[in-house]
Amino acid sequence: MVQYATTLVTFPSGATEGASAVLAVLALPAARAAADEPAGAPGPAGGMGLVVDTTPFHPVDHTWPDQPGDSGTVLVDGVAYPVLDTVTGALGPDGAFALGTDIPVRRGEESWSWLVVHVLDADAEIESAVGSNALLRVDAARRRALSAAHTGCHLTALALNEALAGRWRRAPGREDAFGRPDFDSIAMDSSRMDVHASTDRYRIGKSLRKKGFDPDGLAEALPELADAVNARLAGWIAADAPVRVEVVGGEKSAKLTARRAWVCELPEGTASIFCGGTHLERLGELDALHCSLSLSEDGTELVAVTVPKLR
Repeated sequence: MVQYATTLVTFPSGATEGASAVLAVLALPAARAAADEPAGAPGPAGGMGLVVDTTPFHPVDHTWPDQPGDSGTVLVDGVAYPVLDTVTGALGPDGAFALGTDIPVRRGEESWSWLVVHVLDADAEIESAVGSNALLRVDAARRRALSAAHTGCHLTALALNEALAGRWRRAPGREDAFGRPDFDSIAMDSSRMDVHASTDRYRIGKSLRKKGFDPDGLAEALPELADAVNARLAGWIAADAPVRVEVVGGEKSAKLTARRAWVCELPEGTASIFCGGTHLERLGELDALHCSLSLSEDGTELVAVTVPKLR
């Protein structure tokens, strides 16, 4: 297989359209589900994979699949092809191609090329498109809904850290942007977004206790904690704080593999969380953001479901 440069991406700036040359059309294998998905959870279905030089499409991250890949259309030589999913692919120095969870190396391995793969129907007759110019259009309404869920997820993380700050018997050694114990990152088990909400699951076990967290009475305190979280979320939305995605480390790179962070100018100060997803541009785009908290019967899992309502 011909070697290609790592795909350049424009989704961090909020782009939903773009034009680019078609570099490759690949027959795709079906990727396995991520290790933390339920048994039988589907990976991207086999189909045709379109690779371009530069794309506005956001692919699902195979290592931390919190935000689904974009869908939309790609127009090539006057024919519109539905983009069913967008996934991460990688091309090794020996020319071997791998998709999703089949990728055998760490994300960003420099000897590999990292590709945004636009998944088309298996019957798409597009093999002759290599070298043509493609017009790429993301489903903007779906993207905005996913971005709202992802922005809401990060806001809930910060509000939850604040609400739980008094439960730490000692500093756990990891703090959030406001100097509070970072419960969200320390206890996080999984995070998933869809067009309706974000669902974050936290492990409440021996390891967290050893780090200094006190879960005693947590079940009884959930209503009060949820009220505190939602009050903070409402205040932040009312402040209409601006949001942006920044490349970390001063690197001015549009490469898919560049490390990025969600940054929000909240009234308390600038909040920053490492993130490879997409986001709203201002919190004022939200009419409301509501978080509900639940605890498993055995007390070992806390679940936060955050539902955004767009204006």
